[in-house]
Amino acid sequence: LHAHGALPAMGISRDSQHKRRLTGGKKPHHHKKRKHEMGRQMAMTKIGAKRIHPVRCRGGNMKFRGIRLDTGNFSWGSEVCTRKTRILDVVYNASNNELVR
Repeated sequence: LHAHGALPAMGISRDSQHKRRLTGGKKPHHHKKRKHEMGRQMAMTKIGAKRIHPVRCRGGNMKFRGIRLDTGNFSWGSEVCTRKTRILDVVYNASNNELVR
């Protein structure tokens, strides 16, 4: 066990060095994880009064993580119209939290 009694947290990365080649062979690991391959945890946005956290990105730019939101910009493709609308409810998806609508 470690100092705090918990295992160390694994980093989230968006690299492709862990993948195999098209032929099925393994690629050699020629460097460790790099900052530009970094990924971040999901925001897990909930419905509620607007609460946003700024996140610093590459080049000093900012992204804004929606922690709680009650409105959104939605487009209706077939009718070619986009509106800012209030979110009333979400449709649950058992297979994946990312696919909740």
